[in-house]
Amino acid sequence: MTFADFFHILILLGFIQGTIMSILLFFSKKRSRPNRFLGVLILLIAIACLNLYLFESPWFTNNPVLNLLGNFIPLVIIMPVGPLLYFYVKSTIDPAFRLTKKQRLHFLPVIIDCGPQLIIVTFLISLFAGVAMPDAGPWGRFIDNYNVYADIPRWLSVTAYLWLSARYLAGLGTNKTAYRQWLRQFIRLFLVFQAIWFIYLVPYVIPSLTDKVLNSVGWFPVYIPLVVLIYCLGIKGYLMAPEETPVPRKAAAPPPVELVTAAVPLLRKAMEQDRLYLDPDLNLALLSRHTGLPQKTISLVLNQHLQKSFNEFVNGYRVEAFKQNIRQSRHDNMTILAMAFDAGFNSQATFQRAFRSNTGMSPREYMTLHTEKQPNPENEQ
Repeated sequence: MTFADFFHILILLGFIQGTIMSILLFFSKKRSRPNRFLGVLILLIAIACLNLYLFESPWFTNNPVLNLLGNFIPLVIIMPVGPLLYFYVKSTIDPAFRLTKKQRLHFLPVIIDCGPQLIIVTFLISLFAGVAMPDAGPWGRFIDNYNVYADIPRWLSVTAYLWLSARYLAGLGTNKTAYRQWLRQFIRLFLVFQAIWFIYLVPYVIPSLTDKVLNSVGWFPVYIPLVVLIYCLGIKGYLMAPEETPVPRKAAAPPPVELVTAAVPLLRKAMEQDRLYLDPDLNLALLSRHTGLPQKTISLVLNQHLQKSFNEFVNGYRVEAFKQNIRQSRHDNMTILAMAFDAGFNSQATFQRAFRSNTGMSPREYMTLHTEKQPNPENEQ
């Protein structure tokens, strides 16, 4: 086995390891926000390793279909790495951290990573429109040059976000908790990789030296440390990720006494006198229009004062209507379901659930019990 073969196996193992660790981080029992940031970050690095493995494997490059597919799918996505590591640091320190719309703009530079694919699509559209010449050579050379110089903004982006992360940690003081020590180690690992990448990048972006660098050392100096980074970040990050602390929600304030005094009679009148519960399509909006009370006011009064949801409030009257039909012996020529619909229910399952919740028994049990208690007219004669 040559060194190149060993290198390719190492890169493939880095991809597999990174994929496994990203899945473990993203779907772990803790399911913390730092876990998810780190999981996506490691997955992007792992996919970059996969890209190198594929395009240095003859079975892939010699297959025109796979080669075309590989050129259409962006596998080197580095621009989001900087924001992800910065937000990983912030979310680990601050359990209440949430991405805002403004912070999502940090991921817009990902368009730089999609440059080669956009160039290919532009060429194909121009070709079909008759604007571009059939010769794809200039376009291919432009993509090759683009791929070389795109590493400059990528390196600058990761370095800038590392600096922001280090400054953020420095502003927290010198408190040496386990999490903060891990985060400082996390930043140092990335800084070591950035230094290695920079040493490689300087001759790589000089046109006269680009081919010499690739022909002499290839991508070994960059991707071997990258695989090591995957192992270190994945295993250590998984062990150190804190559990997510839910942000407590403010409890709704109880409705004012004056509001309850005005609202409750209107709601009871709508049910007991106007019998709105008989309408199977009754909802909060219809009740609001009938009583003149805002929907929020109805919900607040029902939840905070009567301790019932809207459905519980309405279905309670429907259950009483059903029971009244039983007591008045109006069930002689009607099935249980028919009487339920007559009381305003529009679903057998809802009726069964509501009746058992209100009475502790099924409608059939209630009906049998009531029938046994009713006197037999023939026995009274």
